[in-house]
Amino acid sequence: MTTTHFGFESVDEQDKARRVRSVFDSVAPKYDVMNDLMSMGLHRAWKAYTVLVANVKEGQQVLDIAGGTGDLALAFAPKVGLAGRVVHTDINEAMLREGRNRLLDAGVNLPTVVCDAEHLPFPDANFDVVTVAFGLRNMTHKDNALREMNRVLKPGGKLLVLEFSKVAKPLEKVYDWYSFKVLPKLGKLVANDDASYQYLAESIRMHPGQEELKGLMQNTGFGHVDYHNMSGGVVALHVGIKC
Repeated sequence: MTTTHFGFESVDEQDKARRVRSVFDSVAPKYDVMNDLMSMGLHRAWKAYTVLVANVKEGQQVLDIAGGTGDLALAFAPKVGLAGRVVHTDINEAMLREGRNRLLDAGVNLPTVVCDAEHLPFPDANFDVVTVAFGLRNMTHKDNALREMNRVLKPGGKLLVLEFSKVAKPLEKVYDWYSFKVLPKLGKLVANDDASYQYLAESIRMHPGQEELKGLMQNTGFGHVDYHNMSGGVVALHVGIKC
């Protein structure tokens, strides 16, 4: 049996995707509310900065992976205009349904696709920009997913990975206290689900740090990779350019 991590737990590699799916099935109805509470609203600023750095132009093709409830897709849609396209995807149908409903309520109709980032159902060199916000850490084979993202990008295309990362040393103790003491209790209170938020806290600690993820992106075909720390390294935006 080949194992991988599910938070701090070792699990059968074949079982991780099912267990991650179960987590997001559970949190989907309260996902947006919990995001605001967990980050004290900062996730909106992190995503706004991602949209700014993406610098999407009218007529471009954008792929939003692990797009969940559609924050980035909603922001990109007016930027690409009628000549462009934003494709909103997620491996989790419950999350995608929440996002689809939210987009339609906002008057935005986009292609919405349930798909696995490790096996993207799109042709080579198809997109100008690919984004993944708070989704990479949940993928079983991050290297395979990054290769797929590279494959579907046009030469010179841009990948943006917004993800929790390694926090600055002075913040470590208070961040650990918040993650493992406050966050699960908040999840229990608001979403009646402490276990899923315990997993989310653990998954952040198992995700590659800034330099490690930069190296992984370089090793999977991105010629130039840079990252921008936000909120003391609580999150980092990695930007990779396809050769």
